[in-house]
Amino acid sequence: MKILRYKISLRKEPEGGYTVTVPSLPGCVTYGDTIEEAINMAREAIQLYIESLKAHGEEIPTEDGVLEYTLTIRTNA
Repeated sequence: MKILRYKISLRKEPEGGYTVTVPSLPGCVTYGDTIEEAINMAREAIQLYIESLKAHGEEIPTEDGVLEYTLTIRTNA
């Protein structure tokens, strides 16, 4: 069994809850009412995404060599 690690992004929604995206897995998006639920939903979404890739004989993306950086931009907006 191979262990894969993926970064997730949680965005607090104005109407409540959190939308989760997985940048390394295009289209892998889910939602949870709480941070804990959102993380659990992300785990499940990633597992299903990878199962689908395997079933279709597609390559499973990894985050090997991926760098993450947060930019701060000043604006007059």
